[in-house]
Amino acid sequence: MEQTVLYSAEAGVALITLNRPQQLNSFNPEMHQALMASLKQAEADPAVRAIVLIGAGRGFCAGQDLNDRNISADQPMPDLGESIERFYNPLVKKITQLNKPVIAAVNGVAAGAGANLALACDIVIAAQSASFIQAFCKIGLVPDSGGTWILPRLIGPARAKALMLQGNKVSAEQAADWGMIWQCVADDVLASEAMALGQQLATQPTTGLGYIKQALLHSSTNTLEEQLDLERDLQRLAGRTEDYREGVAAFFAKRQPTFKGY
Repeated sequence: MEQTVLYSAEAGVALITLNRPQQLNSFNPEMHQALMASLKQAEADPAVRAIVLIGAGRGFCAGQDLNDRNISADQPMPDLGESIERFYNPLVKKITQLNKPVIAAVNGVAAGAGANLALACDIVIAAQSASFIQAFCKIGLVPDSGGTWILPRLIGPARAKALMLQGNKVSAEQAADWGMIWQCVADDVLASEAMALGQQLATQPTTGLGYIKQALLHSSTNTLEEQLDLERDLQRLAGRTEDYREGVAAFFAKRQPTFKGY
């Protein structure tokens, strides 16, 4: 059986590699299960304080492997909602709710669910040759994996609607200009830039970063009053961490803090 996802951890960073390069890392059930298992492994390991997600070969992820969905006229219609409920939605929830930062390093094409999986990550760095495609409309489907929620919040409803209704390709440079992603870098430095960012984040107050993720996740649906209450509650928790104590001590001692992640 092919090893559809590769996992390694070093210097506080878990590197998770989608590993179906001949299929542009498109999803089949085995890769879904392996990716979820890798995310849970990184989540449970206290030595891991940041995660980098990348694709093997010439693409990040082409979305769903349609070889698993080739429906001839003599076959019954599939229940695609079952696949979303079983696989895609749990992945997006896991990435967004992880209490550790997740970096997507997008090499090559990120299409359909692959694009939205990348955009669900906390920070997205893309190679200059990369592109993002909301390809669902090309086969009569609806954007999933959180795309209809995430993309309008990143680039506004007008651009999101046009991209989803037309399925146009967006270059990495355009994506960076629009604020869809954090950064566009040269192809040959993508992996090193992503790992350097992961290593930098791995030295930061991990629990506090997790609280920031929680606050941002709820900010677009909370009222101002609700968000103020959430900030209060999360700040109360953050103020009881050892990293807060260390940060304040380092500030007064005029030295670099040494955060432990809790």
